[in-house]
Amino acid sequence: MTDLDLDPEDRKIVTLARSARARTGAAEGAAVRDTDGRTYAATTIALPSLKLTALQAAVAAAVSSGAEGLEAAAVVTASDAVDQESLAAVRDLTAGARVLRADASGAVLETV
Repeated sequence: MTDLDLDPEDRKIVTLARSARARTGAAEGAAVRDTDGRTYAATTIALPSLKLTALQAAVAAAVSSGAEGLEAAAVVTASDAVDQESLAAVRDLTAGARVLRADASGAVLETV
Protein backbone atom coordinates (compact mmCIF):
# COMPACT_ATOMS: atom_id res chain seq x y z
CA MET A 1 0.00 0.00 0.00
CA THR A 2 1.37 3.41 -0.92
CA ASP A 3 0.44 6.72 0.65
CA LEU A 4 -1.49 7.47 -2.55
CA ASP A 5 -3.71 4.46 -1.84
CA LEU A 6 -4.35 5.57 1.73
CA ASP A 7 -7.81 6.83 2.60
CA PRO A 8 -7.68 10.46 3.84
CA GLU A 9 -9.11 9.42 7.21
CA ASP A 10 -6.43 6.73 7.57
CA ARG A 11 -3.77 9.24 6.57
CA LYS A 12 -5.06 11.48 9.37
CA ILE A 13 -4.54 8.84 12.08
CA VAL A 14 -1.06 8.05 10.75
CA THR A 15 -0.25 11.77 10.98
CA LEU A 16 -1.66 11.97 14.51
CA ALA A 17 0.38 8.95 15.60
CA ARG A 18 3.52 10.33 14.03
CA SER A 19 3.02 13.73 15.64
CA ALA A 20 2.41 12.26 19.09
CA ARG A 21 5.59 10.19 18.84
CA ALA A 22 7.68 13.13 17.61
CA ARG A 23 6.31 15.52 20.22
CA THR A 24 7.22 13.27 23.17
CA GLY A 25 10.19 11.33 21.80
CA ALA A 26 8.42 8.09 22.75
CA ALA A 27 9.29 4.71 21.27
CA GLU A 28 5.92 4.55 19.51
CA GLY A 29 2.99 6.76 18.67
CA ALA A 30 -0.50 5.52 17.91
CA ALA A 31 -3.91 6.82 16.99
CA VAL A 32 -7.32 5.22 16.63
CA ARG A 33 -10.55 6.29 14.95
CA ASP A 34 -13.78 5.15 16.56
CA THR A 35 -16.99 4.23 14.78
CA ASP A 36 -18.27 7.80 15.29
CA GLY A 37 -15.21 9.23 13.51
CA ARG A 38 -13.55 10.60 16.65
CA THR A 39 -9.79 10.18 16.93
CA TYR A 40 -7.53 9.52 19.90
CA ALA A 41 -3.73 9.63 19.95
CA ALA A 42 -1.25 8.35 22.51
CA THR A 43 2.35 7.29 22.98
CA THR A 44 4.15 4.52 24.78
CA ILE A 45 3.78 4.79 28.56
CA ALA A 46 6.72 3.48 30.56
CA LEU A 47 6.27 4.43 34.20
CA PRO A 48 7.45 2.31 37.12
CA SER A 49 3.84 1.46 37.98
CA LEU A 50 2.22 1.55 34.52
CA LYS A 51 3.40 0.21 31.17
CA LEU A 52 1.26 0.48 28.03
CA THR A 53 2.07 0.28 24.38
CA ALA A 54 1.08 3.36 22.40
CA LEU A 55 -1.80 1.47 20.81
CA GLN A 56 -3.04 0.17 24.17
CA ALA A 57 -2.99 3.76 25.47
CA ALA A 58 -4.90 5.07 22.43
CA VAL A 59 -7.50 2.31 22.78
CA ALA A 60 -7.81 3.09 26.50
CA ALA A 61 -8.38 6.78 25.68
CA ALA A 62 -11.09 5.85 23.20
CA VAL A 63 -12.83 3.45 25.59
CA SER A 64 -12.67 5.93 28.47
CA SER A 65 -14.34 8.49 26.20
CA GLY A 66 -17.21 6.12 25.43
CA ALA A 67 -16.12 4.59 22.12
CA GLU A 68 -17.97 1.36 21.43
CA GLY A 69 -15.93 0.30 18.42
CA LEU A 70 -12.98 1.19 16.21
CA GLU A 71 -12.77 1.66 12.46
CA ALA A 72 -8.99 1.80 12.23
CA ALA A 73 -5.76 2.24 14.14
CA ALA A 74 -2.24 3.35 13.25
CA VAL A 75 1.09 2.74 14.96
CA VAL A 76 4.28 4.62 14.12
CA THR A 77 7.18 2.46 15.20
CA ALA A 78 10.70 1.35 14.39
CA SER A 79 9.64 -2.24 15.08
CA ASP A 80 9.19 -4.66 12.20
CA ALA A 81 5.75 -5.73 13.48
CA VAL A 82 2.86 -4.55 15.63
CA ASP A 83 3.18 -6.39 18.93
CA GLN A 84 0.50 -8.86 19.97
CA GLU A 85 -0.53 -6.89 23.08
CA SER A 86 -1.31 -3.87 20.92
CA LEU A 87 -3.28 -5.93 18.42
CA ALA A 88 -5.18 -7.61 21.24
CA ALA A 89 -6.33 -4.23 22.60
CA VAL A 90 -7.76 -3.27 19.20
CA ARG A 91 -9.31 -6.71 18.63
CA ASP A 92 -10.94 -6.64 22.08
CA LEU A 93 -12.93 -3.64 20.94
CA THR A 94 -13.43 -4.47 17.25
CA ALA A 95 -12.22 -7.74 15.74
CA GLY A 96 -12.02 -6.47 12.16
CA ALA A 97 -10.51 -3.01 12.61
CA ARG A 98 -7.57 -2.20 10.31
CA VAL A 99 -4.23 -1.62 12.01
CA LEU A 100 -1.68 0.32 9.97
CA ARG A 101 2.04 0.08 10.81
CA ALA A 102 4.08 3.07 9.67
CA ASP A 103 7.69 4.15 10.00
CA ALA A 104 8.93 7.43 11.48
CA SER A 105 8.41 9.22 8.16
CA GLY A 106 4.74 8.21 8.19
CA ALA A 107 5.08 5.72 5.32
CA VAL A 108 2.64 2.87 5.84
CA LEU A 109 4.55 -0.41 5.70
CA GLU A 110 1.69 -2.86 6.28
CA THR A 111 -1.94 -3.27 7.24
CA VAL A 112 -2.65 -5.94 9.85
